[in-house]
Amino acid sequence: MPGWATGERQATEDDDLSYAARLLAWFDAGHRDLPWRRTRDPYRIWVSEIMLQQTRAAAAIPYYEEFLRRFPTVEALAGAPEAEVLAAWSGLGYYSRARNLRAGAALVVERGGFPSDLEAIRALPGIGPYTAAAVASIAFGLPHAVLDGNVIRVISRVSNDPGDIRAPATRKRFQAAADEWLHRVRPGAFNQAMMELGATVCLPRAPLCLVCPVNSTCEARMAGTQNQLPVKLGKVKPEAVESRVVIVRRGQWIFLRQRDADARRMAGFWELPGLEDIPALIDTSVVGNFQHTIVNQCYSVTVYRGAMPRGSAPAGGKWMKPELFTDVPITTVTRKALELLRKR
Repeated sequence: MPGWATGERQATEDDDLSYAARLLAWFDAGHRDLPWRRTRDPYRIWVSEIMLQQTRAAAAIPYYEEFLRRFPTVEALAGAPEAEVLAAWSGLGYYSRARNLRAGAALVVERGGFPSDLEAIRALPGIGPYTAAAVASIAFGLPHAVLDGNVIRVISRVSNDPGDIRAPATRKRFQAAADEWLHRVRPGAFNQAMMELGATVCLPRAPLCLVCPVNSTCEARMAGTQNQLPVKLGKVKPEAVESRVVIVRRGQWIFLRQRDADARRMAGFWELPGLEDIPALIDTSVVGNFQHTIVNQCYSVTVYRGAMPRGSAPAGGKWMKPELFTDVPITTVTRKALELLRKR
């Protein structure tokens, strides 16, 4: 049983059911109705898992549904222009995920179908060990355990393991535990149950131990250390960055510029120009400001509005109507700035 060495305690009636069996019974009794849980289609599961890498489930749902409306099959995604795929992804961030999805879809179509073994799934662009195990177990029923943030939190508490979860040795130990606990007959359901437990019960702060289906074997609960786990050392403090963008309107048109094709982040995306990018700017005023975090940088964005004389628009820009923004990739900072203006 997870977290207990032989002979460490007296048996209880809970031992009549394995950890996996109790967890699956809890999951079967009721869980969140997420759209990607209604399918075994590997393409749709793959899309959901890529979205969920950096996005909460509730926030991902509308993007998932719209993405599949626009690209209902792997063939549709493979044949779509990159700009259209990025536009559908706009707002989710980490846009290399969308580019890798499109590239992976092209490979799947080229090879005649979605791969059905772990290593072949792992070989698709942008797929790491976690995503490969999730797709393999949920779509194909293969016995591979996932290890994401939710699962790590559950394992660290059930086994009362104080190891630094950033350390490779700790992650290797946790992966071994997940592999050991995995239900071999229903690996996909077990993996989803582990993630569901971490997302809804074994919360980062104030875990709901009283309603946890495996609380009788949780060593951290018995030791009173559940709020101290998991341990994450050496967290990097975000770098503070000041940014100033300007909204220049001409009737219904807004001036945007396009990022270079070789830009380190969001290459080819359209965005509002910086205040310093328009030398001929006149009649400026402050709209407001907001915070926006990208990886380890925390941007403090001040939004201005202004005007510029006809014929003075800088090169590399374009006048666009907002209704066209769904057809081209727009940065999240730009969307937030325009929403701020709309509310004023």
